[in-house]
Amino acid sequence: MQRVTVLGLGIIGSAWAKNLHDDGLSVRAWNRTPKSVEYFEDDLGSAVRDAEMIIIVVADPPAVSSILDVIVPKLKPGQLVAQSSTISADWTLRFAQRVQETGALFLEAPFTGSKLAAEARKTVYYLGGDESVVEKARPVLKRLASSILHVGPLGSASSLKLAMNLNIALVCEALSESLSFARSAGIPDEKFFDALHLNVARSGFSDLKEPKFRAGDYSPQFSLKHMDKDMRLVLESTGSLDLPCVKTLKGLYEKAMNRKLGDDDFIGVIRLLAGADSPEK
Repeated sequence: MQRVTVLGLGIIGSAWAKNLHDDGLSVRAWNRTPKSVEYFEDDLGSAVRDAEMIIIVVADPPAVSSILDVIVPKLKPGQLVAQSSTISADWTLRFAQRVQETGALFLEAPFTGSKLAAEARKTVYYLGGDESVVEKARPVLKRLASSILHVGPLGSASSLKLAMNLNIALVCEALSESLSFARSAGIPDEKFFDALHLNVARSGFSDLKEPKFRAGDYSPQFSLKHMDKDMRLVLESTGSLDLPCVKTLKGLYEKAMNRKLGDDDFIGVIRLLAGADSPEK
């Protein structure tokens, strides 16, 4: 597969498109707002014409739906649509039906890994769909990934992705609260993280975000507004399952959104714990 179109040039889509272009693939890319890259295509319909694989990576279900409204009439049998936006299982099944009715193939392909991972080709993909579709997409996805996990049928990968983001959000909140408590007691960040390095609660997340917490750097690797959306999707998908911590955390994210912190990295929730626009150190 040599002709790949990336729809959505945010933090992740931009990195994926660049890496595929650097590999010599014939890449076209589209974004709602124009981007200054040589492979940018202004017209969404033209961007998918003759593409062997189309990767969608946008913010939420309405954004995916608006893209499908344009491209579904132009899809041909054999084309492969890989939907990588974080959505729920219910939305995945709806979108898959629309694509498959054209004769095109649909792959559920959410992922984990923020900006740094995408740039370093260390995305981890969770795939849902038929094995044959997974194998058809694998040559492209392995250029971008450190791991590819075939979870099961359509819908399963989206649920696993939301579960992973829920875990990360809860770990982030625990770290934010414990760090805020230590700061309030006059403990320097250096001493806090020295202790955390020797504690069983140390994690890959704390190692990744430590420099940002210590520097008060809220530039987004994964934005707060997107984590807020993911918590909403989790709550919409729980059915009779009660998740009390998620309900509480969603309220905190809504408060952060009301404070216009949506474009922060999601560690920006710590600003609320400090009771000010920036945390006390």
